[in-house]
Amino acid sequence: MKTRNLFIVMAILAVTTTVGYTYYRLASSGAEMTKSAERFLATLTDKQRSHTQLALDTPKRVDWHFIPKDYRKGLQIKEMTASQRLAALALLRSALSQVGYDKSTKIMQLEAILHELEKKRNGRHARDPERYYFTIFGQPAAEGRWGLSVEGHHLSLNFVVDKQQVVASTPQFMGANPGLVRDDYVPGIKKGTRVLAKEESLAFQLVNSFTPQQRQAGVISEKAPREIRNAGSAQPPAEPAVGLAAAKMTGEQVKTLRGLVEEYIRSMPDDVARRRQTAIKKAGLENIQFAWAGATQPGIGHYYRIQGPTFLIELVNTQPDAAGNPVNHIHSVWRDPAGDFGIPVEK
Repeated sequence: MKTRNLFIVMAILAVTTTVGYTYYRLASSGAEMTKSAERFLATLTDKQRSHTQLALDTPKRVDWHFIPKDYRKGLQIKEMTASQRLAALALLRSALSQVGYDKSTKIMQLEAILHELEKKRNGRHARDPERYYFTIFGQPAAEGRWGLSVEGHHLSLNFVVDKQQVVASTPQFMGANPGLVRDDYVPGIKKGTRVLAKEESLAFQLVNSFTPQQRQAGVISEKAPREIRNAGSAQPPAEPAVGLAAAKMTGEQVKTLRGLVEEYIRSMPDDVARRRQTAIKKAGLENIQFAWAGATQPGIGHYYRIQGPTFLIELVNTQPDAAGNPVNHIHSVWRDPAGDFGIPVEK
């Protein structure tokens, strides 16, 4: 696969400064996103722009999913020139923290492993680090409201910017197959790579610290569900929170829980992260509930849910990876109970 050039572009965008693009955080990440979106659109031909820039109210904006698909909205990296790729990845970088950008681009790179492992058995799905699609909804402008989607297999990032403020940043989906890279399958992805490491390790640490009494509330099922809820749905699940409340955890357990929630927040730029943290604090950390299902040790199917008044996290790991290693295929998501895509939930 011809992925070397893409990896080089990703590496360039990972540093602080590149030719034509200087990365410094403005007071609002939305202002940086708006400028980056304008630059990206300016590189496109009329034909490319016709299916890259869509109306803000199109139903396609809420048509999201992380499964392999033959077609997605937007323009895929594979169809971009080198300068367009640079501009597209600069836009992605502007929407995320360095942590979030690194995770996102590593998720893309994992497709090279899937291609290598599946090509001998004629896999059903096209596996390609360049099959990630960029879509802009509406017109990026200082006083305007517009949206951004960056999506492909195991990655779906969705934003709404209004007057240069990020007003919505969900669904925020990240997956990994393999969850743990167990061999040097392809150049550039080392054995031992684990993109979503803390999202699992901190959760295991927390559930395994429960007392028998805490387990009665915190472990909701001995078997993990196969998938997160409402996958691909425009809005998050409406069911009330279940599990062990933070108010009934020890100080050390609460510290672990906060670290786990923070790991998801860390993918967002500073201003978005601060707003999420402020909302959680205002709603009350004690009102967060943690629920676990399945085995409490790695290698056997497991799932957890963290839910508070202002957010919902789910992670599931029950499927084998492409090499057949059991339970090495992660799906994780952060959603907004008030409404994803900046669209309020109907009550």
